[in-house]
Amino acid sequence: MSHPALVPGAVAVITGGASGIGLAAATRFAGLGLKVAIADLGEEKLANAAQTIAAASAEGQDGVLAQATDVSNVDDLLRLQLAVRQRFGGTDVLMNNAGIGPGSRIFDAKDDDSWERILSVNLKGIIQGTKVFGPGMIAGGKPGLIINTGSKQGITTPPGDPAYNVSKAAVKTFTEALQHELRNTPGCRISAHLLIPGFVFTGLTAHGRTEKPAAAWTPEQTVDFMLASLERGDFYVLCPDNDVPRSLDERRIAWAAGDIIENRPALSRWHPDYAEAFAAFVKG
Repeated sequence: MSHPALVPGAVAVITGGASGIGLAAATRFAGLGLKVAIADLGEEKLANAAQTIAAASAEGQDGVLAQATDVSNVDDLLRLQLAVRQRFGGTDVLMNNAGIGPGSRIFDAKDDDSWERILSVNLKGIIQGTKVFGPGMIAGGKPGLIINTGSKQGITTPPGDPAYNVSKAAVKTFTEALQHELRNTPGCRISAHLLIPGFVFTGLTAHGRTEKPAAAWTPEQTVDFMLASLERGDFYVLCPDNDVPRSLDERRIAWAAGDIIENRPALSRWHPDYAEAFAAFVKG
C-alpha cells in the first residue's frame, strides 16, 4: 500500500523539481497517477523536466505544470499556489525541495551574499512554501504530506560550509515544530516529514563530475527509499548510500549529540584529540 496522499488524482507540488531529487520525485509521483506541479528556475530546464514527467504520466502534458519560481520570493510562491489551484484545484503533497550550496565562510565580509542567498533559498523558501500552501491543504480535509528536504550536514554539522549547515539545521528544527503543530491541529490529516538524503549524485554534488561516483545513490534510489519510509509513517527519512549504511549514520549522529552531553569540544569528531575515541565509538 502507498501513503493515502499518494493516490491517482492527487496533486503534488515540488520545488526544485526540474532536476535531481525533485525531478525524480515528480516523475515517480506522476507514475503513481498524481498531477504534478514543479517549480524551479531556468525555462529550458523546466521545459525538459516537464517532458520527462509527462512521459511518466497517464495524462501526459495535461497532468503536468511547470512554473518558474524563486522560492525566496513569497510573491513567486503565491503565484505558484494560484496557478496550481486554477489548473488542478488544490494541493495534497508539498515537497519543499529547492536548495543551493555554493560554499561559505565565516570571516569573509565579501561572502555576505552567499550567506543571504543560501538562507533565503534553503530555509526561508521552505518556511514560506509551507505558509503559502499549508493552510489550504489543512482546510481541504484530505490526507496530505509536507516533505522538507534537509541534510545530514544539518545534524552533524561538519566543518567546511557553515551557511549550508545552518540552513539545514534550521530546516530540521522547523520541520519538527511543523509536525508537532499538524498532529495537534483538530481535524488535520496532513503530516510533515524530514527527508535526509545520503550522498546523492545531483547537480549540487557533482562538482564537475559527469559520472556517478560508486559511493553515491541516484536520485531515483533516494526517492524510492523516501516512498517506502512514508508508507511506514517515518518522520525522519534517513537515507543511506552505497558507502554509508544507516548504522554508521546513527553512530555519527549519536556522537554529535554526545558533544553536549559529555561536554566535549565543539565538533569533536574532527578534533585531533578525539580521533581515536571517535573511531572506537564508531566500531561500537
